[in-house]
Amino acid sequence: MAEPQIQSIPTLGSSLIPVVNKLQDICAQSGIPTAIDLPQVAVVGCQSSGKSSVLEALVGRDFLPRGMDVCTRRPMVLQLIQEKKGGEEFGEFLHLPGKKFFDFLEIRNEIQAETEREAGENKGISDRPIRLKIHSPNVLDLTLVDLPGITKVPVGDQPSDIESRIRSMILSYIKLPSCLILAVTPANSDLANSDALQIAGNVDPDGRRTIGVITKLDIMDRGTDALDLLLGKVIPLRHGYIGVVNRSQEDIMLGRSIKEALAAEEKFFHSHPIYANLADRCGIPALAKKLNKILGEHIQEYLPEMKSRISSQLVAVTKDYASYGEITESKTGKGTLLLNILSKYSEAFTSLVDGKSQEMSTSELSGGARIHFIFQSIFVKRLEEVDPCEGLTDDDIRTAIQNARGPRSTLFVPVVPFEVLVRRQIARLLDPSLQCAVFIYNELVKISHSSVVSELQRYPVLRKRVDEVIGEFLRGNLEPVESIIGHIIEMQMDYINTSHPNFIGGIKALEIASQQTRSHWVAPRPRQSDGVESDTSQASGSSRSRATIVRPPSNDGIRSVANGALADQGGRSNADLERSQATAAFMWGISSIFSGGSNRSSSGEAHRSSFNTEPAHTGEHASTIIQLREPPTILRSSEILTEQEATEVAATKLLLSSYFDIVRKIIEDLVPKAVMHFLVNHTKRELHNVLIEKLYRENLFDEILKEPEEVAAKRKHARATLRILQQAFKTLDELPLEVDAVRKGYSLGSDPIGLPRNHYLPSSSGYSGISSSFDSP
Repeated sequence: MAEPQIQSIPTLGSSLIPVVNKLQDICAQSGIPTAIDLPQVAVVGCQSSGKSSVLEALVGRDFLPRGMDVCTRRPMVLQLIQEKKGGEEFGEFLHLPGKKFFDFLEIRNEIQAETEREAGENKGISDRPIRLKIHSPNVLDLTLVDLPGITKVPVGDQPSDIESRIRSMILSYIKLPSCLILAVTPANSDLANSDALQIAGNVDPDGRRTIGVITKLDIMDRGTDALDLLLGKVIPLRHGYIGVVNRSQEDIMLGRSIKEALAAEEKFFHSHPIYANLADRCGIPALAKKLNKILGEHIQEYLPEMKSRISSQLVAVTKDYASYGEITESKTGKGTLLLNILSKYSEAFTSLVDGKSQEMSTSELSGGARIHFIFQSIFVKRLEEVDPCEGLTDDDIRTAIQNARGPRSTLFVPVVPFEVLVRRQIARLLDPSLQCAVFIYNELVKISHSSVVSELQRYPVLRKRVDEVIGEFLRGNLEPVESIIGHIIEMQMDYINTSHPNFIGGIKALEIASQQTRSHWVAPRPRQSDGVESDTSQASGSSRSRATIVRPPSNDGIRSVANGALADQGGRSNADLERSQATAAFMWGISSIFSGGSNRSSSGEAHRSSFNTEPAHTGEHASTIIQLREPPTILRSSEILTEQEATEVAATKLLLSSYFDIVRKIIEDLVPKAVMHFLVNHTKRELHNVLIEKLYRENLFDEILKEPEEVAAKRKHARATLRILQQAFKTLDELPLEVDAVRKGYSLGSDPIGLPRNHYLPSSSGYSGISSSFDSP
């Protein structure tokens, strides 16, 4: 019987798979990992499932290490490249560029040597892949990844968790949506407990990416067959199952060639009573064509997403690479670079303050918006909440009025206490005004740190020096702002402008205060003490002695009134008389205006002389001497608030509130203006000049423009990644023309080997049509 050969039939895979192989070479040759997930076929199976035999049969050559233990200890990316009929067969390793291996035994030895270099000689494993290309006219274009077989018992230098490590390695490949899974399961094992199908089902539960391969059909127990497995009745898969017959260990030991094994396989399926109807859909040639077609279709389906991802990565890496800039060594080049960085930084700072930054946040206030918020929602709002009379009680105001009178009584509210009290209240506006300036200073510091200039990331020393310069500059700008704010407050305190058009005025304040007082006034009950603490030590016995009031000669009218009052009241006590006279004096306003000053003086002198010249008296004469209490150390206003005092206090509070409101509006307007002029706008105007003055010096170029080693490494990595992505994008950009040519020149539905024709069914149809695909050739 003639040896079966894989015919070179043009397919979609023959057009697309080489392009993906080229992309893999581009990525692999750089040695730089990228996030490009390229379509490929991962071969999964347990140890001794026949994976290696399947791969060798697909190639048609013996080239893989063999043995009783773990043979595949590193992933191997195997690219099969179909050459023209009559072309040479050879292999190439990525780690040995330019060297061709025409002897496949040497390929096996190099795989073994490269495995031992990375994983050791005693059965260790590694996840670093070996990349091998095989050129042959007897293969179809395919990209396969041979993964270590799943094992449960560690041997040699393998760790105790060898099974979990191998599973993790396998999952790192097959979890990607771009990866097809070739699950290899021996027919003489329980398919329901197949390790390959189980691990594939974890990442592909619908079976859309999994292709089943049933090996060792020829060594099943007599009376058993794998028909139900091949028809997908046990575990259905979207792409179904392919049955193959491998060479036995005896065949290998006897040197039976793969060509002979392929011929024997074909004979087995055609002569077998159960598998005869499936003969043209089983075997290595059918598997190769099916893999080629499915992989080509998978690449076509995945192509738009792959191009989109590469395009997105290309934009991101280009931007990243641009941020590192180019290396310059000359003084002129460094000076130009430094000027460019400082100019960009100043522009970024100004843009953030003015709200024109391209990096504007949509989740929170930033830059100049925060400055406005501090002015209006913190500073002005807090000042509006301040009570003009906060910290001043009625007793404080009353005491200030009495102290302003001195030894006299006045007919009107004195001006001095109003000015003293209003200055005290105005002074309270200094602290919040200074706090406002400090808040804006802090915001400018934050803005300086948030000013993003990509070039600054390359030079941490320059970034640090820029922060130091702008910090010192802002602190210098804060000092005149605080001085100006202090002067603004002092100006308001130094001149109390009672002629301001918005000021209520004294007459109107008294009028309103009088109305308020009369409407709420209740005459207080008189008390014994008038603000002077009583001295109980003066009392003796159960009754207090009272002294007779002796008054000096005075005006006849007043004296007659007083004498009449004394005569009428007869036995009234002197204390009662004093209170009645005090009441009469209050009715006139201020009592000192109506008493003779000269008479009081002579009376006082006579009184003092009586103490100095008259001898001490005893008995009844002693009771006529008036004794004064010592004034207490601390004197306070009387607890009795008269109607006049209540009116004065109310009027003063009205005056304070009116004038404080005027000053408050002025401060709310002038403080933000001072901060903006001397701090914010001055910083924007002069920042660029200050940075150049402090940093643009030739003797500093080498220091501040020194690039860290990690930045140079990142630039190198970004440059290499950018080159890879550019080449990948260019390669993919050529694909649409090739795909259209394939579609126009070939019929995708005319596969002569009778592959399942229902792989375009929607997922909702399940796998009900898989078995029917094998019903007819």
